[in-house]
Amino acid sequence: MALDAQGANTTDRAGLNGQAPRCEHIDQLPTVEPGLPECKECLALGRAWARLLVCLTCGWVACSDDARGGHSRTHYEETDHPVVATLASPSTWRWCYVHRRTV
Repeated sequence: MALDAQGANTTDRAGLNGQAPRCEHIDQLPTVEPGLPECKECLALGRAWARLLVCLTCGWVACSDDARGGHSRTHYEETDHPVVATLASPSTWRWCYVHRRTV
C-alpha cells in the first residue's frame, strides 16, 4: 500500500498506468465571475499576499497557502467549496482541496 504525505492510501486513488483519476468536482462547477483581485481578510489585517486564488464554486478571491493568512484554505474549510484556480492569467492551474492535488 502506498501512502501520501498525510498518510492517506494512494493506491485507492490511482488510475490506469499510475495516473490520478479525474476529479469529479470539476464536472460539478458552475460558471462564476471572480471577485475583486484582492484578499479582503489580508487587507483588513494590513498584510500582503503571495498569490491570489479564486473559488470556482462562488468566485470568492483570497490569498493562497503561500501567504501568512492562507485565506483560500479557510474559505474551503468554512464552505466545502472544493476547487480553486489562480487569478494569474493565462494559467490553467487548479487545486482540489478534497483530493489534495492539482486537477
